[in-house]
Amino acid sequence: MKKKDTWGPLIHTLRKAVQKRTLPSVSRVAVEHPSPYRILVSTVISLRTKDEVTLKAAERLFTKAPDLQTLAGLTEKEILTLIYPAGFYKNKAKHLKQIARILIDQYDSRIPNDQAALLSLPGVGRKTANLVLNLGFGIPAICVDTHVHRVSNRIGWVATQTPEQTELALMKILPEKYWIEINELLVRFGQGVCTPVSPFCSRCPVYDNCRRAGVKKSR
Repeated sequence: MKKKDTWGPLIHTLRKAVQKRTLPSVSRVAVEHPSPYRILVSTVISLRTKDEVTLKAAERLFTKAPDLQTLAGLTEKEILTLIYPAGFYKNKAKHLKQIARILIDQYDSRIPNDQAALLSLPGVGRKTANLVLNLGFGIPAICVDTHVHRVSNRIGWVATQTPEQTELALMKILPEKYWIEINELLVRFGQGVCTPVSPFCSRCPVYDNCRRAGVKKSR
């Protein structure tokens, strides 16, 4: 007998709850320019940076560097000027320059579709690697950022201390068919309903199934 998908109704509810909210920055890049190169670069830029800042910074950089070869030819100063005021823009400029050179020299100018290879790149963590796998190659992986970590713990799906622990815990309970979209769903849900401080519990569609872990004040 086929096992019943108990996650299906919940995922459907979350989809309805966020359908009018704007896509996260990297998802918007993926919709407009679905290339692994653009997704990797824009994800690096997006770390600790607001969506609108990320989009404008990525657009400026891609105008000057539409491919790895051009990016590798830019100086760090040119890159940081283009991506400013993204958070930690100096470090990101250094990493982007290094990434471009490594991919050209070691990967024949291609973005690897392997998590271990992506994690070996400067400035690339699990969030970035998994998002590239998801949006760049359609490979199932759970991308956990602050929103996914917070919402998953608050609702009570997991009880973890770090994003990496959350990723591993979700992999054990969430059907693989939802791995790619869970990041986009919970980012939008976390921005609009299940906010970091004083979440909107009064309009939460999953309130009845939420443990409200750590919630001291709500609206």
